[in-house]
Amino acid sequence: MAISIFRPSVSLPQQFLYSINPQKFSSISVIRKKQSFLRCASSDSAPPLTRQEMSLSVGMYLIPHPNKVEKGGEDAFFVSSDDGEVIVVADGVSGWAEKNVDPALFSRELVANVSSLVGNVEVNDDPRILIKGAHAATSSIGSATVLVSVFKNGILKIGSVGDCGLRVIRKGQMIFSTFPLEHYFDCPYQLSSESVTQTYLDAIVWKVIYG
Repeated sequence: MAISIFRPSVSLPQQFLYSINPQKFSSISVIRKKQSFLRCASSDSAPPLTRQEMSLSVGMYLIPHPNKVEKGGEDAFFVSSDDGEVIVVADGVSGWAEKNVDPALFSRELVANVSSLVGNVEVNDDPRILIKGAHAATSSIGSATVLVSVFKNGILKIGSVGDCGLRVIRKGQMIFSTFPLEHYFDCPYQLSSESVTQTYLDAIVWKVIYG
């Protein structure tokens, strides 16, 4: 399982709000302030005004199961090049190995398809639309749990199918965490190549607002 961790670094008291979509009920990411300075035109001696913005500093690290190191594990991830605006984690379902199917193929293609949709105007910064388009374009046999986050204008949108996780940590304390969606223990919701499967409509959706 891969868990994304967002660490906001702030100098003044701030507040995070989150909401869950009422219709449905290995990485480290750091949220930091990026400061830009504006000088007052009326006086050269006036101190610069500070406009505080949010950006992401992202680091990713994949730790495969010891028995799966040689093939690089069965999970996949993607971080967009624009300061990590889009982050995707997919966990391949290992049960497919019993059918002589490499579980990594589905998760890797799914993540690759998400990456190809980043920047598409039809996506409109909606993680569910990214999940929908990527799943429809994935032809590999298998299944995977997936989490997609989109961070823009100080708002973190999260869509998750299954048990991939994301946490927001501020000043050493966890102030937000996603929760898994499972049929029963060790059987999470998942996107699959099978005709009967969960879809983007089954995704749990959160919105975390910085302000």
